[in-house]
Amino acid sequence: MRILTFILFSGFVFFTSCKNTDKNPSVNKTEQKPNNALIEQDIAKFRYTDYILDEKADELIKSSNEYTQLLELKNDIKKGNLSFFETYKDSPKDLFKNLRKTLPSELNSESILARILVLETKFLQLESLFNLSTTNKDQLLVASKEFLVAFSNFNLQMNKKIELESRIIEKP
Repeated sequence: MRILTFILFSGFVFFTSCKNTDKNPSVNKTEQKPNNALIEQDIAKFRYTDYILDEKADELIKSSNEYTQLLELKNDIKKGNLSFFETYKDSPKDLFKNLRKTLPSELNSESILARILVLETKFLQLESLFNLSTTNKDQLLVASKEFLVAFSNFNLQMNKKIELESRIIEKP
Protein backbone atom coordinates (compact mmCIF):
# COMPACT_ATOMS: atom_id res chain seq x y z
CA MET A 1 0.00 0.00 0.00
CA ARG A 2 2.81 2.40 0.86
CA ILE A 3 4.61 1.61 -2.35
CA LEU A 4 1.48 2.25 -4.41
CA THR A 5 0.90 5.59 -2.63
CA PHE A 6 4.54 6.55 -3.17
CA ILE A 7 4.40 5.67 -6.89
CA LEU A 8 1.16 7.62 -7.38
CA PHE A 9 2.52 10.63 -5.49
CA SER A 10 5.83 10.67 -7.40
CA GLY A 11 3.95 10.23 -10.70
CA PHE A 12 1.73 13.19 -9.81
CA VAL A 13 4.79 15.35 -8.97
CA PHE A 14 6.53 14.26 -12.16
CA PHE A 15 3.61 15.12 -14.44
CA THR A 16 2.83 18.46 -12.79
CA SER A 17 6.45 19.58 -13.00
CA CYS A 18 6.66 18.67 -16.69
CA LYS A 19 3.93 21.15 -17.55
CA ASN A 20 6.09 24.06 -16.41
CA THR A 21 6.14 26.34 -19.43
CA ASP A 22 7.32 29.89 -19.93
CA LYS A 23 4.94 31.89 -17.77
CA ASN A 24 6.32 35.24 -18.89
CA PRO A 25 5.04 35.67 -22.45
CA SER A 26 5.77 39.42 -22.43
CA VAL A 27 9.51 38.83 -22.92
CA ASN A 28 10.37 39.18 -26.58
CA LYS A 29 13.35 37.05 -27.58
CA THR A 30 14.08 39.10 -30.72
CA GLU A 31 14.28 42.29 -28.73
CA GLN A 32 17.15 44.62 -29.61
CA LYS A 33 19.76 45.56 -27.05
CA PRO A 34 18.48 48.87 -25.64
CA ASN A 35 20.80 48.68 -22.64
CA ASN A 36 23.80 48.47 -24.94
CA ALA A 37 23.10 51.67 -26.80
CA LEU A 38 26.17 53.83 -26.54
CA ILE A 39 25.62 57.41 -25.62
CA GLU A 40 27.85 60.23 -26.80
CA GLN A 41 28.27 61.39 -23.20
CA ASP A 42 29.66 57.97 -22.22
CA ILE A 43 32.23 58.10 -24.97
CA ALA A 44 33.10 61.73 -24.22
CA LYS A 45 34.25 60.56 -20.77
CA PHE A 46 37.06 58.49 -22.31
CA ARG A 47 40.53 59.68 -21.33
CA TYR A 48 42.92 59.23 -24.24
CA THR A 49 44.94 61.38 -26.60
CA ASP A 50 43.22 61.71 -29.96
CA TYR A 51 45.88 62.31 -32.59
CA ILE A 52 44.91 63.68 -35.97
CA LEU A 53 46.95 63.55 -39.13
CA ASP A 54 49.23 66.44 -39.95
CA GLU A 55 48.98 68.10 -43.33
CA LYS A 56 51.65 66.04 -45.08
CA ALA A 57 50.28 62.69 -43.95
CA ASP A 58 46.75 63.82 -44.72
CA GLU A 59 47.78 64.73 -48.28
CA LEU A 60 49.32 61.29 -48.76
CA ILE A 61 46.44 59.22 -47.45
CA LYS A 62 43.42 61.32 -48.43
CA SER A 63 43.05 59.35 -51.66
CA SER A 64 42.55 56.12 -49.71
CA ASN A 65 38.86 55.27 -49.59
CA GLU A 66 39.48 52.70 -46.84
CA TYR A 67 41.08 55.26 -44.54
CA THR A 68 38.10 57.56 -45.16
CA GLN A 69 35.73 54.75 -44.16
CA LEU A 70 37.70 54.14 -40.97
CA LEU A 71 37.71 57.86 -40.20
CA GLU A 72 33.92 57.96 -40.65
CA LEU A 73 33.61 54.92 -38.38
CA LYS A 74 35.75 56.62 -35.74
CA ASN A 75 33.57 59.73 -35.90
CA ASP A 76 30.41 57.62 -35.66
CA ILE A 77 31.75 55.74 -32.64
CA LYS A 78 32.57 59.03 -30.96
CA LYS A 79 28.91 59.95 -31.44
CA GLY A 80 27.78 56.61 -29.99
CA ASN A 81 26.59 55.30 -33.35
CA LEU A 82 27.57 51.70 -34.20
CA SER A 83 25.26 51.32 -37.18
CA PHE A 84 28.34 50.93 -39.40
CA PHE A 85 28.46 47.26 -38.45
CA GLU A 86 24.86 46.76 -39.59
CA THR A 87 25.25 48.55 -42.91
CA TYR A 88 28.77 47.52 -43.91
CA LYS A 89 28.39 44.96 -46.67
CA ASP A 90 31.99 43.98 -47.44
CA SER A 91 34.19 41.83 -45.29
CA PRO A 92 36.21 43.72 -42.68
CA LYS A 93 39.24 41.73 -43.78
CA ASP A 94 38.86 43.25 -47.26
CA LEU A 95 38.73 46.74 -45.79
CA PHE A 96 42.09 46.33 -44.06
CA LYS A 97 43.60 44.34 -46.91
CA ASN A 98 42.75 47.16 -49.32
CA LEU A 99 44.05 49.71 -46.81
CA ARG A 100 47.41 47.94 -46.83
CA LYS A 101 47.37 47.83 -50.64
CA THR A 102 46.47 51.49 -51.13
CA LEU A 103 48.95 52.72 -48.55
CA PRO A 104 51.34 55.19 -50.21
CA SER A 105 54.95 54.07 -50.44
CA GLU A 106 56.01 56.90 -48.11
CA LEU A 107 53.82 55.40 -45.38
CA ASN A 108 54.48 51.75 -46.13
CA SER A 109 56.66 50.65 -43.23
CA GLU A 110 56.66 47.86 -40.68
CA SER A 111 55.58 50.15 -37.86
CA ILE A 112 52.55 51.43 -39.76
CA LEU A 113 51.61 47.94 -40.95
CA ALA A 114 51.78 46.80 -37.32
CA ARG A 115 49.41 49.62 -36.33
CA ILE A 116 47.03 48.58 -39.11
CA LEU A 117 47.08 45.04 -37.72
CA VAL A 118 46.28 46.30 -34.22
CA LEU A 119 43.53 48.51 -35.62
CA GLU A 120 42.08 45.54 -37.51
CA THR A 121 42.12 43.42 -34.35
CA LYS A 122 40.31 46.07 -32.32
CA PHE A 123 37.83 46.60 -35.16
CA LEU A 124 37.02 42.88 -35.27
CA GLN A 125 36.67 42.73 -31.47
CA LEU A 126 34.26 45.65 -31.50
CA GLU A 127 32.29 44.15 -34.37
CA SER A 128 31.99 40.75 -32.69
CA LEU A 129 30.88 42.32 -29.40
CA PHE A 130 28.33 44.45 -31.24
CA ASN A 131 26.88 41.39 -32.99
CA LEU A 132 26.85 39.26 -29.85
CA SER A 133 23.50 39.25 -28.09
CA THR A 134 24.98 38.78 -24.61
CA THR A 135 27.19 41.85 -24.72
CA ASN A 136 26.55 44.52 -22.14
CA LYS A 137 27.12 48.26 -22.41
CA ASP A 138 30.36 48.24 -20.41
CA GLN A 139 31.94 45.71 -22.75
CA LEU A 140 30.96 47.81 -25.77
CA LEU A 141 32.39 50.91 -24.13
CA VAL A 142 35.72 49.21 -23.43
CA ALA A 143 35.94 47.85 -26.98
CA SER A 144 35.01 51.25 -28.41
CA LYS A 145 37.72 52.94 -26.39
CA GLU A 146 40.28 50.36 -27.50
CA PHE A 147 39.34 50.96 -31.14
CA LEU A 148 39.57 54.74 -30.74
CA VAL A 149 42.97 54.46 -29.06
CA ALA A 150 44.21 52.11 -31.81
CA PHE A 151 43.03 54.54 -34.50
CA SER A 152 44.70 57.42 -32.72
CA ASN A 153 47.96 55.47 -32.46
CA PHE A 154 47.72 54.63 -36.17
CA ASN A 155 47.51 58.35 -36.96
CA LEU A 156 50.40 59.07 -34.59
CA GLN A 157 52.56 56.46 -36.26
CA MET A 158 51.89 57.94 -39.69
CA ASN A 159 52.75 61.41 -38.37
CA LYS A 160 56.00 60.12 -36.88
CA LYS A 161 56.94 58.38 -40.12
CA ILE A 162 56.40 61.57 -42.15
CA GLU A 163 58.30 63.63 -39.59
CA LEU A 164 61.22 61.21 -39.64
CA GLU A 165 61.27 61.20 -43.44
CA SER A 166 61.22 65.00 -43.63
CA ARG A 167 64.29 65.44 -41.43
CA ILE A 168 67.40 66.38 -43.23
CA ILE A 169 70.37 64.98 -41.43
CA GLU A 170 73.73 65.97 -42.72
CA LYS A 171 76.32 63.28 -42.44
CA PRO A 172 79.92 64.40 -41.86
